[in-house]
Amino acid sequence: MQSFSDPVGLDGSKIDTIDDHSVTGDPPGTTRPPGRPGRRPPAADSLPVVAGAAVAMAGVGAALALADIGSPLRAPFTLFFLLVAPGCGIAAALRGLDPLSRAVVAGGGALAVDLLVAQTMLALHNWSVRGGVVAVGAFSLLFFLLAHGWRHRSRSTGSRTS
Repeated sequence: MQSFSDPVGLDGSKIDTIDDHSVTGDPPGTTRPPGRPGRRPPAADSLPVVAGAAVAMAGVGAALALADIGSPLRAPFTLFFLLVAPGCGIAAALRGLDPLSRAVVAGGGALAVDLLVAQTMLALHNWSVRGGVVAVGAFSLLFFLLAHGWRHRSRSTGSRTS
């Protein structure tokens, strides 16, 4: 399975050239990612940039919805926020899964959070766009903080026992 930091090609074949072994001194049969020796693959270099752009886009979507600004970008950016924010919170708790499974489960969980927030607000006759964005943001922050605290707690208890 291809991941963002995997040096294996999309078809599953390993990338191996004679020039890489002669330059690095690695024994034959050892594979390295293409490019300069000792460097990460180019896809791994652009991942933080893409993540930063996604966070900015989600933040703009939340701000446009909360400020009630009429813009053509309001609907797609707010939808992006409503799907990505809970997805990232849920994905933070699923660090043990492979990237594809984590993305699928986080996407399904994000959709479930959005639907549960909307259903609850409709059942209470308290529906508003601003309230929905705030509620989804609060649940997302809660998921992320719980996952972070859980990971931090498990590290500290492991170091105390040894």
